[in-house]
Amino acid sequence: MEISAAGFLFDMDGTLVDSHAVVESVWGEFGRRHGLDPAELLAYAHGRQAVDTVAHFLPHLSAEQRAELVAALVAEEVTRTDGIVEVPGAAALVAGLTASGVPMAVVTSAPRALAVARLEAAGVPVPAVLVAAEDVSRGKPDPQGYLLAAERLGVPIEGCVVFEDAEAGLVAAVASGGRVVVVGGHASATTEGLERLRDYTAGAPGVESVSLPS
Repeated sequence: MEISAAGFLFDMDGTLVDSHAVVESVWGEFGRRHGLDPAELLAYAHGRQAVDTVAHFLPHLSAEQRAELVAALVAEEVTRTDGIVEVPGAAALVAGLTASGVPMAVVTSAPRALAVARLEAAGVPVPAVLVAAEDVSRGKPDPQGYLLAAERLGVPIEGCVVFEDAEAGLVAAVASGGRVVVVGGHASATTEGLERLRDYTAGAPGVESVSLPS
């Protein structure tokens, strides 16, 4: 696959960073503490901001109570980086795009501190433009994060390619108007007709196949 784009926008968890084991562990423990089905909780949480997941499953709590739970969750996740690795080829791709001067950004539902901790743990360079949970008023599946990233890069979203792996993120990516590439095996009505990559090693876009914007 050769991809020519004015800008490259990447989700983080599941797209650049494999944090599956940590996410399952933290959210599984959270679910058990609050009497929630861990499988149902994880299915909803993937790709979304923690505050939106907590509000969905614990709507009876006050905003302050939910904020306290989210703060505790994030604090725990930041310290748990064992086992976090790159999605194969992600570190080399991001480093290559950065060195070549290609506009690129990470758009994540994670808070900035957690995003930086996971990228560093996986050996993936932290880009100059990182749109995190604190930067938007509406999280995925709303496209606000991707639109903001394109704006910060100074490129039209229609000229960007967006890499995503989770349903909420894919809905956001499609709604943004960018060209969407599915990373991994997620399949749904949203992914029908979209391009797909297993990872960034075989058949993935590399620096040599990127056309630099004029």
